Amino acid sequence: MVQTDPVIQKWVDRFGSWFNEDDKEGGFGELLNKARMTKKLYPYKSLFTPLQINKVTVKNRLVMAPMGNICMCDETGRPNDKMLQYFYERAKGGVGLITTGLVPVSHGLDNSITELGQLTYFPRIDRSRSVFAGWRDLAQGVHSFGSRIFIQLTPGLGRVGNPQCLLTMLKLPNSASWNPSFYIPQIPCAPLSAGKLKKIIRNMGQAAADAKVAGLDGAYLHGHEGYLLEQMTNSAFNRRVLGRYADKEAFGIDCVKEMRKRTGPDFPIMYRIDLSLCLNETYGEGMTKTGSLKKFTKGRTINQTLAFMKNLVLAGVDIFDVDLGCYDNWWLPHPPSSMPPGCFLEVSAMVKDYFNRNNIKSNKGLPVPVVAVGKLGYPDLAETALRENKADMIMLGRPLLADPNWPNKAYAGKVDEIRPCIGCQEGCISEFVEGGHPQCAVNPRSGFEHTFPVIPSPVKTKKKVFVVGAGPAGIITAVVAARRGHQVTLFEKGTKVGGRLLPGGVAKIKYEVENYRLFLDGLVKRAIKEAKLSFKPKTEVDLKLIKRFKPDVVVFTQGTKDAQLPLPGVDDAVQAVDLLMKPDLLKKAKKVVVIGGGVVGCEVAYWLRYEMDCEVTVIEMEKYIMNHTCTANRGHLIYYLKKAGVQLLNCTRLTRVTKTGVEVIQNTSKTVPDPYLTWHPILPENIENPLAPKLKVEETPVTINADLVVMAAGGVPDNALYLEALAQNAAPELYNIGDSFSAGKVLEANRSAYRLAIQL
Repeated sequence: MVQTDPVIQKWVDRFGSWFNEDDKEGGFGELLNKARMTKKLYPYKSLFTPLQINKVTVKNRLVMAPMGNICMCDETGRPNDKMLQYFYERAKGGVGLITTGLVPVSHGLDNSITELGQLTYFPRIDRSRSVFAGWRDLAQGVHSFGSRIFIQLTPGLGRVGNPQCLLTMLKLPNSASWNPSFYIPQIPCAPLSAGKLKKIIRNMGQAAADAKVAGLDGAYLHGHEGYLLEQMTNSAFNRRVLGRYADKEAFGIDCVKEMRKRTGPDFPIMYRIDLSLCLNETYGEGMTKTGSLKKFTKGRTINQTLAFMKNLVLAGVDIFDVDLGCYDNWWLPHPPSSMPPGCFLEVSAMVKDYFNRNNIKSNKGLPVPVVAVGKLGYPDLAETALRENKADMIMLGRPLLADPNWPNKAYAGKVDEIRPCIGCQEGCISEFVEGGHPQCAVNPRSGFEHTFPVIPSPVKTKKKVFVVGAGPAGIITAVVAARRGHQVTLFEKGTKVGGRLLPGGVAKIKYEVENYRLFLDGLVKRAIKEAKLSFKPKTEVDLKLIKRFKPDVVVFTQGTKDAQLPLPGVDDAVQAVDLLMKPDLLKKAKKVVVIGGGVVGCEVAYWLRYEMDCEVTVIEMEKYIMNHTCTANRGHLIYYLKKAGVQLLNCTRLTRVTKTGVEVIQNTSKTVPDPYLTWHPILPENIENPLAPKLKVEETPVTINADLVVMAAGGVPDNALYLEALAQNAAPELYNIGDSFSAGKVLEANRSAYRLAIQL
């Protein structure tokens, strides 16, 4: 029987139905009320109070979280202009402390971080003098705006690194002990020798010394989430019985001591740690039955973590940020849209209380600041956390991708102008997992600051521009074009802006989508007032209207139409979008079948189960539920759908909708992937796993009873008007973008809209 911690178990259990908690009990229900862009606590005196960390003073309590700067460097690892301008933008936006994405120091030692030809997609500071200029430029630029910057150093990735080194270099990935690869569990990760570990420790000291000379303000150890430092310091992964590093604290403490020795007493050292992996609490007895988890049942306890943190302070650590989880329950360290706001405030509060009760001070005799993390991008909520002494600083990651000016806007009281993160993680995580670099779904300039100007250039020739459809793509196109000086009219056949964001923000777990829709509404209203944008709601555009008013440019952003399956009885089903907008369509239905196991289908299933108390079955014809979705977002929904008893049927295709339910053909072969698998990811389609079992087909007809059938089979571009206008030469310039070009995500819609609007 696996051992669980009752405190951790309570947290894990709450992360599924948090939004149903009574807001009068001080639970997550209350936090949901604060997860809005309000300014009830303005002015934010706590957020904008300076703080001393060792000998360094930070101007406010806001920290930019470390987010991997993948492919934001030359192939030698030198920071390039993309990376520099990306960080300058956040410094200019007013954040007090910036932390970089992870920078490995174990090239040639940890096989998973170096590519063929000794190249890398990670920034480097350990390679040679040729990379130093990039770091010096970065430090100087950030300091120009009064911000501080720490470099995040990692001893390596270990079992959560890319296992392609086995195919490309015939070398196994590494870990603390023999552990399975996270991405391909059939691949073993070999333990690093004591000699290699000592070299890594020396490299950590050298990298910290180099960072100090380069002008960076501190060094930051990546010790959470199951990376190599965590693997060495957590008994879940480190099962050594001989040598110094059988002591689970030794490697981390040795790294800190070496860094302190090389940098002296005045250079700040920060450490990122998780209070618990939460694996036993997440998977329970399933830990002993799952090949890639069964070795990990003896993880570090809360008390062991707190004692370790005390010893790290004695070794030289000045400041911590703390969270929960690891890669194998990825939604915890990467909380998606469906996780609660302020999800880890109780974690930081627990650590602060421990430090206070034990009078733990840094080597400078200062209190050790604790940084709160986890969906804190709401000024009122962040201010509350500081006022209630639950943390000393607030870490913002994705909110600063969405809006680099979050700090300046909060300070000035312009909270309603903050562009909110929607928690999709499509640009900030999935984009670089698929081979790109960090971006943002709602901020098209993120990752392109070196290319796109802060203020697009005014137009030389004023054009009459029609934009058809007031979803994200239409609004961004219209607002940017109007601000550049074009005469722009935005048409919307409905009464409200937002397009598919309207149904998309109905479920309580989609509170961030509704926040974004409200932001877009405000954006349109400000553009009407400040840029003479003309907005025409309740107006359906046709070819006659276009020809009558003779615009120079027409941009079609009409979104999608619901996919129609050519199957018997489907007309009796309800479209998911219609159901969300008109919940009365449920009537008294208790048993519901959802057709389509993508993002929309699973979010609707979650809403039906947790908010509408329905018994739900989800049908998906593909191998995987929620394929092509960020691992964290996918894992959170699937895990709690399982806990709530929602039946997920993959490799199952609909054949008929009947008056009493549906008829399907289900592949019942044992080779069908477990639809509830959340402890390792779905690999990108261009990565082949030669060790994966081959899917066999053993089909069986199945009848499923239901009171209501909901269609969530995706959408198709609504491009008929564009094609008609194109055929009729309706205007000199015609463009079709967003979902009406290719049904996709907010990321694609915003990216295409901005690129087009700055060049019209």
